Amino acid sequence: MLRFALRRLIVALLVALTVMVLSFMLTRLSGDLAISIAGASATQADVEIIRRAYGLDRPLVVQFLDWIGRAAMGDFGESFFFKARVADLIAERMPITLTLGLTGLAIALIVSIPLGMLAAVRENTWVDRLVQVIAMFGQAMPSFWLGLILMITLGLQLGWLPISGTGSWQHYVMPGIVLAFSAIPALTRLTRSGMIQALGSDYIRTARAKGLSRLSILGKHALRNAAIPVVSIAAVQLGFMLGGSIVIETVFALHGVGFLAWESISKNDFPVVQAVVLVLALIYIALTMAADLLNALLDPRLRSA
Repeated sequence: MLRFALRRLIVALLVALTVMVLSFMLTRLSGDLAISIAGASATQADVEIIRRAYGLDRPLVVQFLDWIGRAAMGDFGESFFFKARVADLIAERMPITLTLGLTGLAIALIVSIPLGMLAAVRENTWVDRLVQVIAMFGQAMPSFWLGLILMITLGLQLGWLPISGTGSWQHYVMPGIVLAFSAIPALTRLTRSGMIQALGSDYIRTARAKGLSRLSILGKHALRNAAIPVVSIAAVQLGFMLGGSIVIETVFALHGVGFLAWESISKNDFPVVQAVVLVLALIYIALTMAADLLNALLDPRLRSA
């Protein structure tokens, strides 16, 4: 198990380094950062002053190594637009994004696992086909459109839930539902296929021959093996939710990290953009690594893979 964890850690570190290189280079390829910071009305002298002040006149390799060294210590520099430390901005807004992502994942799991189990138990029946239609419908629905529909119906017409802000847990229900809809199709299909494969296995037939209850067979034996791919995709979906929450945070006026990224991109605030990309990538890498380790605990055969 230790060797398996070390291999996954090495891969995670290589991926993190690749993300750092890409995020650094893409911000430089977008244009002359000194001109973007100075503004369209700045003179050439003003641009040169800004270029020297922010170290943009140094070679790219030196800038990159300097950024890596400071980022490793938790120092991502200062925001050009907000005039504050980037680390403080991310730390202030990250709880909103994490709460939103975890809420969406919880709703997705609560809905998709029972649906997948139901479809597997009623395989090739109208129930199975209905579940697959629901999954396809959720995959095809645009998140911003669903968010607007929920705001109009649940927020404005019925008045059940607030439509914006982060004052209470009710503020995260509607955006959590919207995020969950993007993850429910994949989780439902994986649960269904895993349960169908598990229910046809020899150990399930042995459990039935021993006289175990149907609930025990489904919950204790079949679901444990069917959950292995679900764990991996759930971690991936949470990473997608955290990284792709910019639309949802904008629609529902949630000032999380996604909304911070949108503001920074529109203002050419490249220190914030670089830091947000790196932090979200590290969270995504950590989630996938945790999913691999959990899968290895559930299925020891994976440790030799």
